[in-house]
Amino acid sequence: MKRSTITIDATDRVLGRLATEISLLLRGKNKVDYAPNKDIGDVVKVINFAQVKITGQKKDQKMYYRHSGYMGGLTETPMSRLLERKPQDVLKFAVMGMLPKNKLRNEQIKRLKVVL
Repeated sequence: MKRSTITIDATDRVLGRLATEISLLLRGKNKVDYAPNKDIGDVVKVINFAQVKITGQKKDQKMYYRHSGYMGGLTETPMSRLLERKPQDVLKFAVMGMLPKNKLRNEQIKRLKVVL
């Protein structure tokens, strides 16, 4: 199987619609021999991610959560802070939510490369 590299320009693209397109390419649903149990997707390189559009009030209102495992260990990070520190993680979290929750997801998300 030969993987090709697909470059997507994120300038003035809406974040959710961009993530949908990327998740389909990472899974390989654009190929003729697609099967849900095969990992035949392509490598996706996203350029100009700093110019992506975020609609509505998501930049101020959306929160990302993680838990340390200890009591009271819930940490929440607003999208605005995450965009300042690690903007590529915003796209990664959006795409991961659209990939199937199985063993292939970790292998598929490794093929996503984000260039600011």
